[in-house]
Amino acid sequence: MENSRHIRVLTIRFDEDISAREIPLFRGAVINSMHGNANLLFHNHIGDSKLRYGYPKVQYKRLGGKASIVCVEEGADIIGQFLSEAGGKLMLGEREIRCEINNIKPSRILVQTWEHMFEYNLVRWLPLNSKNYQEYKTIESLSGRISFLEDKLKGNLLSMLKGFKIHLEDELKVVFTQISEPYLVHNKGVRLMAFNVDFKTNLSIPNNLGIGKNASIGFGIVTQIRKEKEKQTDNTESKDK
Repeated sequence: MENSRHIRVLTIRFDEDISAREIPLFRGAVINSMHGNANLLFHNHIGDSKLRYGYPKVQYKRLGGKASIVCVEEGADIIGQFLSEAGGKLMLGEREIRCEINNIKPSRILVQTWEHMFEYNLVRWLPLNSKNYQEYKTIESLSGRISFLEDKLKGNLLSMLKGFKIHLEDELKVVFTQISEPYLVHNKGVRLMAFNVDFKTNLSIPNNLGIGKNASIGFGIVTQIRKEKEKQTDNTESKDK
């Protein structure tokens, strides 16, 4: 275990628009396109009955409305199997879509704790299972509920770090700055309570990674909130070039 690591992330965005509800269908279509030969990391199933537990290295998402795949570490090494075998088309249920790539973005991010805080947005986050949902309902104060959810997010982040073989020596800090009203989402016929959250943490996190439950199918997508001054600096530098 290390206390920091550079994490490789490859984000592939396709031309096709999909809905949030079509993400599981997109996942299934990608796996089926490899005719039973898909690498374990595409589906996280070992044989017919066992699951690969651990942070998902291939994640299926809707980014900017488009069908997307985020490949993490070893996931980036095996994505070529799908790209070479897909044949340019996928069936999402009864709807055919084309797999023309709109954008590919590789990145390599140093994941570790820092002295300063970063601010992130987290959408479609699923912090509650059937057990801790009952515990959450018994908390009457808003501050108590926020503290409870902050602890759940901290746990989700630590689980992600474990998947990266990172063990922090410093305290992981998580503070919410904004939280939405909970709303219901559906997955495999089950209704789940989701939240959108802005939070600060001393941990650097790569953009578009999934955090928490169902991270492999478009839930809990995290992106860094950049300050206006940073955006203006980037725009100025782009114009200079």
